[in-house]
Amino acid sequence: MAGNSSRKGAIRKTSKKPTAGSGGRVRRGLEGKGPTPKAVDREYHKAHKAAEAKKRAEKRGGGSRGPRRKPGGDEWIAGRNPVVEALRERVPVTSVYVAEGAERDGRLREVFRLAAEHGVGLLEVSRGELDRLTDGAVHQGLAARIPAYEYAHPDDLLAAAEEGGRAPLVVVLDSITDPRNLGAIVRSAAGFGAHGVVIPERRAASMTAAAWKTSAGAAARCPVAQTVNLTRQLKAYQDAGCFVVGLAADGDLTLPELVADDDLARGPLVLVVGSEGEGLSRLVAETCDRLMSIPMAGVLESLNAGVAASVALYAVAEARAER
Repeated sequence: MAGNSSRKGAIRKTSKKPTAGSGGRVRRGLEGKGPTPKAVDREYHKAHKAAEAKKRAEKRGGGSRGPRRKPGGDEWIAGRNPVVEALRERVPVTSVYVAEGAERDGRLREVFRLAAEHGVGLLEVSRGELDRLTDGAVHQGLAARIPAYEYAHPDDLLAAAEEGGRAPLVVVLDSITDPRNLGAIVRSAAGFGAHGVVIPERRAASMTAAAWKTSAGAAARCPVAQTVNLTRQLKAYQDAGCFVVGLAADGDLTLPELVADDDLARGPLVLVVGSEGEGLSRLVAETCDRLMSIPMAGVLESLNAGVAASVALYAVAEARAER
């Protein structure tokens, strides 16, 4: 029949509106967002994190040869005698804090005088605030703030020697854990003409307030560099033409033999000093070109690391001065 709308092929008409689907909405939602970012540009993607880690590593070790700031904030020297000594030795104090009502004795008056001479700021705070700043240390109403130490790059030490027209003399410390020994060695290195000191980044003393104080301010004149891998750095120095000598009680080379050899004592030289109790680690000892002992009279078995470094540096400095 002509009026039968259910016949095959007929279009069924309805008054209902089409059901709204998600297609149009999704298309409208995507409009203007552009192409999907690359994986390396997505903040939470592992490719992005890997790229950022590589940038940090290059900045920390390979890319920049300038000074690097040690992670962490400023440090504190607490107590009247330590603060006086720090100012006397020209430790780079940025500000001195005095507790309200602190007794004005001779040490405090000297701190006021030295701070004025060195252009160091003086601040008066409550005793409770000074307790908080120094983390509860026994400060006797006086404390000094020093900035985190800025380390050099190990290659800078060779560059400084080249600029000065002298054969490099570098001191490398293998796991020295006492900051006072570190400070004493830095002081000796500065006094005997070394171009700097290299320390490991981990499991070793760093340039803290205690090391600064023991160095008697020499850390401001003698750069200290950090390295991630000590043996790799020693090999880099060897590749640059340096002769690497490790201090060891059983060394097959003696200090007098070293200074008597013009090529060794007066050439590019790296002196490696071992830790206080264990001496040189196995890998470091194996990397050294020679192991050197310091002959001694009597029954004394070994020297303190700081003293041994000072003796060796003095002998090398004397040999170089006779050139």
